[in-house]
Amino acid sequence: MIKTVPASLRWATIGLFFALLSACASTSNDGATPRTDRTQQTDDNSFDQRTILDASKDVFGEGAEGLGGIIEAIFADLGRPNAYIAGEEAGGALIVGLRYGNGTLHHKIEGAMPVHWTGPSIGFDVGGDAAKVFTLVYNLYDTADIYRRFPQVEGQFYFIGGLGVSYHQRGDVIIAPIRLGVGLRAGANIGSYKITRESTFNPF
Repeated sequence: MIKTVPASLRWATIGLFFALLSACASTSNDGATPRTDRTQQTDDNSFDQRTILDASKDVFGEGAEGLGGIIEAIFADLGRPNAYIAGEEAGGALIVGLRYGNGTLHHKIEGAMPVHWTGPSIGFDVGGDAAKVFTLVYNLYDTADIYRRFPQVEGQFYFIGGLGVSYHQRGDVIIAPIRLGVGLRAGANIGSYKITRESTFNPF
């Protein structure tokens, strides 16, 4: 016998969907390719490629396949970052989902400090993922500017041990999280990425 879903549960699910959609739409960008001013990237205020590769190996391990190629591609697109975040996150989705993470922000000038992030995702996601995350950060001349919401548009498929990267931008600040995932997640999702000083369960 087929059981019907209670009306209250249906409306609660629909309400959550549109609340997440509203949060995503209010911070969406125009999809333009991120840009950086490489003339402002100096030895004093940014990290070179070797330093970033070594730091990312501390997160993913020496044997992470494709890591060097992804770092090289990001440097080709954006140049030298002036900060990076080493951390981990967990999340999952079946149409509507959430992700939570924490790590350490390493800024070239201001040093190291803890950060946390949350974000809703909406789309055709299947399964869940738990991931080590290494994020390159650009145009962050004041670390206070990292504590905001960054729009994201992702289409990703995680194999076991798969590696993926995407770009997110809010104002001039650009973040490029690289994930080494465990589990399976496929499809395209639209969400937002809120970085905070303190841990929170509120994705908005």
